[in-house]
Amino acid sequence: MRSLRTLALLGAVVVGGVLIGTIVMQRDSSHTDPAARLYRGSTAPPGINLPSFTLPRSGGGTLSSEQTAGKIVVTTFVDSACKEKCPIIVGIIGRALPLLTHAEQTEVVPLAFSVNPRVDTPVRVHRFLAERGALRLVYLVDAVQAMRPLWKEFGILSAVDSGNSDVHSADVRVFDRHGEWVSTLRVGLDLTPQNLAHDIRQALKKS
Repeated sequence: MRSLRTLALLGAVVVGGVLIGTIVMQRDSSHTDPAARLYRGSTAPPGINLPSFTLPRSGGGTLSSEQTAGKIVVTTFVDSACKEKCPIIVGIIGRALPLLTHAEQTEVVPLAFSVNPRVDTPVRVHRFLAERGALRLVYLVDAVQAMRPLWKEFGILSAVDSGNSDVHSADVRVFDRHGEWVSTLRVGLDLTPQNLAHDIRQALKKS
């Protein structure tokens, strides 16, 4: 009886080992398969497009989504009073753009949507971007009632609604030439200048 039980236990261990090995191999193959890792950021659900907008640019002028048609659009959501993720995000975008060739840079529109219009004055926004080498980032800000429908379309939490400049949605999204959301990068996970530049180039190739 003991020998039969021993054999049965050994058999279960072997089967379990095979199953675990198979799962690990499948996971490893998904990471090494180039098709499975087209973007270094998280792949967005298919069919989600950049929302339509027409908003004032901090410092003057306006920008509409129609003006970004045919370009790679990089978006993020920031608050010039934020002391945690926002300075990091803005700095990374500022360092990512020079990694692209001049021709590639002309095909990219980097946008920062305000999540706290009450504090994002032109003077404050300019200083915030300049200190982090990110003056190429187009900062879009309007009154709260004008921004709120757009926050909803993006599916984000604003600092206005959280009541805290450091508590709000703060990812970086890449949209291809057709306006489709193709990659999401996050601070502390996969957002680096190199990864962002890589995903922009992948979006350019896809288009």
